[in-house]
Amino acid sequence: MTELSLPITTALASVLSIWLLVLSVAVIRLRRAHSVSLGDGGVELLNRRTRAQANLTEYAPLFVIMIAVAEAQGGNALFLGLVSIVFVGGRFAHGFAIAFSRRNVRARVGGMMCTFAALALAAVYNLLGLVF
Repeated sequence: MTELSLPITTALASVLSIWLLVLSVAVIRLRRAHSVSLGDGGVELLNRRTRAQANLTEYAPLFVIMIAVAEAQGGNALFLGLVSIVFVGGRFAHGFAIAFSRRNVRARVGGMMCTFAALALAAVYNLLGLVF
């Protein structure tokens, strides 16, 4: 049996997991402060923080899977590392803009642009890997 090593995927999933924990703790603290067990209780900041947390969980799993597939198939480590850095940067910018600032539209939009670009690049890279 051959040992499978996916260092880029491991680093990517680990960093995203830590960011998810940061966002989750921020949600939990605010829920406790406002005695809200479900939903946002009409607290605008709680709504923003839960959306930042949920948005990360909507995009991160598929991206991690795409990087894992590319890495397992011998994809270019430099490319996969760079596109992962763009994705993580995008997720940090977007999550921070929503969860921890009131009007940081530039970080939110920039974060989504980085996220979309990284997703598109990873998808095209994997598809090209099927053909070539």
